[in-house]
Amino acid sequence: MSGIFIGRNATASIELDPRYGNRHGMIAGATGTGKSVSLMLMAEGFSKLGVPCFLADAKGDLAGLSQAAAPAGDKLKARLDKLELAGWQPGANPVVFWDLFGKLGHPVRATVSEMGPTLLGRILELNDTQQGVLEIVFRLADEQGLLLLDMDDLRALLNFTAEHAAEISTKYGLVSKQSVGAITRSLLKLEQAGANHFFGEPALELADLMRQDMSGRGVINVLAAQDLILNPRLYSTFLLWLLSELFEALPEAGDLDKPKLVFFFDEAHLLFDDAPPALRQRVEQVVRLIRSKGVGVYFCSQNPDDVPGDILGQLGNRVQHALRAFTPRDQKAVKAAAETFVANPKLDVVAAIGGLGVGEALASTLGEGGVPCPVQQILVSTPTCRIGAISDDERAQVRSRSPVSGKYDTTVNRDSAAEMLARRASEKAAEAPPVTAPSGKAGTPAQAGSDWGGMIRDAMLGTGRRQGMIETMAKSVVRTAGSKVGQQIVRGILGGIFGGKR
Repeated sequence: MSGIFIGRNATASIELDPRYGNRHGMIAGATGTGKSVSLMLMAEGFSKLGVPCFLADAKGDLAGLSQAAAPAGDKLKARLDKLELAGWQPGANPVVFWDLFGKLGHPVRATVSEMGPTLLGRILELNDTQQGVLEIVFRLADEQGLLLLDMDDLRALLNFTAEHAAEISTKYGLVSKQSVGAITRSLLKLEQAGANHFFGEPALELADLMRQDMSGRGVINVLAAQDLILNPRLYSTFLLWLLSELFEALPEAGDLDKPKLVFFFDEAHLLFDDAPPALRQRVEQVVRLIRSKGVGVYFCSQNPDDVPGDILGQLGNRVQHALRAFTPRDQKAVKAAAETFVANPKLDVVAAIGGLGVGEALASTLGEGGVPCPVQQILVSTPTCRIGAISDDERAQVRSRSPVSGKYDTTVNRDSAAEMLARRASEKAAEAPPVTAPSGKAGTPAQAGSDWGGMIRDAMLGTGRRQGMIETMAKSVVRTAGSKVGQQIVRGILGGIFGGKR
């Protein structure tokens, strides 16, 4: 099986061996140096081998994978001659568009239960105490048989937890109404950011990300992330959730001729910014172990040091575009990037990184036996698809041909925690004995409060009785008021009777 052609120089050609495509990789470089083109080149190469891909389109330019490139002009022909690509022909790739908000692609949804308390707590930016309360809420849902599908379900269960905080605290640990209130406020902020579109059903089926088209090419799943990237925590947590779901759902695969799926994580630094140690450990674990499930993970970022060293050491296939060393931090980043490559005695890597032109890169892939090859400075190849954005009409045409068209476009709201808790509350209210109002007639507590208020009003209007009788009657009403409504009415009236004293 031939590999994915990355590029060449005067003496060497660099290819990515599909047998080691699940050994992960890194595409790095400053803005405008060709990083996105390298990403598209790899995705297209895996697709031609029948490997599905998933990538996030943060700027809108990766959607060009769905369209054929324009016929080669003089400039492109000169580049193709240098690359020795005489058989290059423009061609589109099989693409499915996705969008958490359902605007630019099929909606992507997950249930609250699938997200879990750990990742959800990170999106909500909860402290340790609030995170503990959220863990209890999820445990309570499991034991009570309450389905947590959307944000309404979680909000209803939080309200239930606040109302029964004392009882729940004796069994699970301290649950304060203040912590529940803080979580509810964070939910509101998340909902205002549009996350309510993400939680619900029908939930995404992983099999729909691992499709091939009729010709056997792997489908490239493009997540429209132009709006999503504005909420970095939601963006990174969603992609981490998706990676975790793949890790948990896929069986062990061992060594394969090619990956089952390749996952491109653009703007990778967002995953690790402000991430607590426990979350970093989770990422490291997933990246280390998901290789055995046949999934390759490729991080894309400006600097290699955006990715923690423990993860960076597991990335065997590297493409490094230019870094500009204008500041001490940049100079440190250049040196760190150079040290991640297998040394080439014929190449000064530190000097080369700063002098690379647009479309040039330093590349190193895994060779026979999974051994990293010495780094080479190359001219990067060009994909056969369009490099750039697409029009609304072109996007609509791609969506109309989608193999999952209509499957996710309509929201389903089935019986879950919100409905179940509301039903329980209604049944409990129906079973409660009627309250007897002072007139001797049965009524609700609110009606009783209204009757008691009427008696006090009669007293205020003056019926000729002595004030001592009024005081006795009023105090009796306070003791026997059947609801908070009635108590509040009585307290207000007593203030008038007794000269403002409460």
